Amino acid sequence: MKIVVIGGTGLIGSKTVGILRQGGHEVVAASPSSGVNSITGEGLKAATAGGQVVIDLTNSPSFEDKAVLEFFETSGRNLLAADAAAGVRHHVALSIVGIDRSDNGYFRAKLAQEKLIVASSIPYTVIRATQFLEFLGGIADSAAEGNTVRLPSVLFQPIAADDIAPIVAEVALAAPRNGIVEIAGPERAPFNEIVARYLRAVGDPRQVVRDPEARYWGGWVEERSLVPLGEARLGHIGLDEWLRRSRQKPDPHPPTGG
Repeated sequence: MKIVVIGGTGLIGSKTVGILRQGGHEVVAASPSSGVNSITGEGLKAATAGGQVVIDLTNSPSFEDKAVLEFFETSGRNLLAADAAAGVRHHVALSIVGIDRSDNGYFRAKLAQEKLIVASSIPYTVIRATQFLEFLGGIADSAAEGNTVRLPSVLFQPIAADDIAPIVAEVALAAPRNGIVEIAGPERAPFNEIVARYLRAVGDPRQVVRDPEARYWGGWVEERSLVPLGEARLGHIGLDEWLRRSRQKPDPHPPTGG
């Protein structure tokens, strides 16, 4: 089976490509560095030709409200048009849990991307993931005021990239759901507590303060805005295990869930 992974060199993409290739599939790891650009359309026709599955793991280089919306709408339209021309039988996209329950620019853009997929004629599955453990450092940075990190005490259930990629690969090989699959980490706790544990573990001296008025990437969140409300597939890697495996420095990039 030929599977095209758009964003195939990124955090989730590179892991997903490896899993699918180990399974014996023909996999195209498409990205601007390989001459495939979902914004300009460059290389899309050639990359998707003969493809049965397209996995969209693209991410915007800008997180400014207007720019991120334009990115996901343009990229989404171009990818779906390429899918239709190539006769793709399954379009898989990685999205974010709670994008319809929190008001920030990035979430609005991801919701617009989802709406394009649903409105298309391509059979699809949308995978909504909670925030990545890999982005806890970036989350802390976004909420920092000097040596203080202000976060709401809403529920949080981050998932590791090593748990996401196998699910993405599995979903891609299965029949299209024409619906949403939600995935989350195995551990659910208050947002501020998880980030505080992370900062302590990596030796970051900043103090996490519980602040009910704190926003998340500019948007208001309620107690269950960032966690699955119903059935979800859970990963196996909790925060402590992920720290043992990675021992990585805080990631400066904003979270995408995807």
